[in-house]
Amino acid sequence: MHKMAKNQKKRHLLLLFILLAIRKLIDILQRWADGLEHYMESAGKDTEEITGNIRLNNTVRILLGLTVLAAMGSLTLTAWSESFFNDLGTADLCVLTFSMILLAGNLFYFAWQIVLAVHYRAYEDVSDEELPSCAVVVPAYNEGRQVVLTLESLLKSDYPPEKMEIIAVNDGSCDDTWKWIADAADSSGGRIRALNLTRNGGKRNALYQGFRSTGAEIVVTIDSDSIVLPDTVRKIVAPLVRSREIGGVAGNIRVLNSSDGVIPRMLDVNFVFSFEFLRSAQSMVHSVFCTPGALSAYRRSVIMPFMPEWVNQKFMRRPANIGEDRAISNIILREGHQVVFQKSAFVYTEVPKDYAGLCKMFIRWSRSNVRENLEMFKFAFRRMDFADEDLLGMQINLVMQTLWTLTPMLFVASTVYCLAVSPLTFLYASIMATLIWSTLPAFVYASKYSKKEALWSYVYGVFNFLSLSWIGPYSIFTIHRSGWLTRSKPKKDTENVIPLAHEKTLITK
Repeated sequence: MHKMAKNQKKRHLLLLFILLAIRKLIDILQRWADGLEHYMESAGKDTEEITGNIRLNNTVRILLGLTVLAAMGSLTLTAWSESFFNDLGTADLCVLTFSMILLAGNLFYFAWQIVLAVHYRAYEDVSDEELPSCAVVVPAYNEGRQVVLTLESLLKSDYPPEKMEIIAVNDGSCDDTWKWIADAADSSGGRIRALNLTRNGGKRNALYQGFRSTGAEIVVTIDSDSIVLPDTVRKIVAPLVRSREIGGVAGNIRVLNSSDGVIPRMLDVNFVFSFEFLRSAQSMVHSVFCTPGALSAYRRSVIMPFMPEWVNQKFMRRPANIGEDRAISNIILREGHQVVFQKSAFVYTEVPKDYAGLCKMFIRWSRSNVRENLEMFKFAFRRMDFADEDLLGMQINLVMQTLWTLTPMLFVASTVYCLAVSPLTFLYASIMATLIWSTLPAFVYASKYSKKEALWSYVYGVFNFLSLSWIGPYSIFTIHRSGWLTRSKPKKDTENVIPLAHEKTLITK
């Protein structure tokens, strides 16, 4: 009995230590956030020389602080284990040690991402004379009148009309989408070219038909439920003009229907973090993992030789109907070209408003990430060269993204164990960890947009922990499925992809 009381006391001391450590970490992160915000303001006012010094000093401070924090954490963990937890079971120590290692690894990784994101700059605009001919492909399936809004926003672009053609592709819709597309083409004065696929062949096939129907040097893709700004096309094309090494460009995605409820507002904060932080950092090593369907641009000469491979891709002998954006990015990177992010190229897209729709979207994304990570490992580690910063950066990002994908699997096992051993400790630790990891997205959003709206990051963190943690494990166990899930009237996997380039399915207006 005395021994049980002693062990219980040690567990309470452990909980107290964890909570104090987390509180200290929050204080440190807050000071770093304040320092980073001060630096970002100073960088816009000072000369280039002073800005460079500030950037260097802040970088050194961040790395030094993280190094000291990690060292203190390791020493404290070792001393604490030896002094107070000799009686703890092996499983307890393993869970504790693994958690600390995972925390330290993520801290170092995010410190590196912060350094890269702070250094990121959007590519400068180019003049009308420098702009190349481009084609904007808009695939649509059962969008109804919404596709007209997308096409109208494109017609308002400040891109020279004689250099930009708009190709609207109806992917065998069951509703009146084709009628809206045809009417928009008739009233566009020849600026919109409408393609009607008489059978639904999936988004890849619709994009492919648009790619092969144009000879433009640059191809831009935009989803049919998205709205662009007048300068979006000009800005998304600029990186391809600035560097011949770039094969693909990812645009900056924001939520169009953020006023439709809690879920869109939470996703808007999450999107800003995903694009303006994570993709900014990836862009600094020229290997953005995903060129999103909502807005991307490609060098046609780079992607066209591999279009048959892409449109007919299979996974586990089934047509790969999802992840077309990650798959095309993988091909570009595999062939030695760069994929970058253009922060100044905005597109506003609709997101799910209810829980069921959100889960379906995340399941599709999670499955495609697992699949394409496996594909990426085939070429990312073909060689090792620590002097090649771009290659090393891509490899680190791939490893970390894979760990994030697998973490929910480990979380399920550790949850069962911790709930059985000490549910209260697990609850406290989980809540505090969720709040900590919500702070960085909140800071990114607050520093760029609204501090008030940034608080939705914390709501999303708790919501994600309580309601979305199951999606990762479920997606891995059902990775063989290729259903789009969010499309109306979904069909079986074997029916979703039309054989490559069936001319009889294509009607041009």
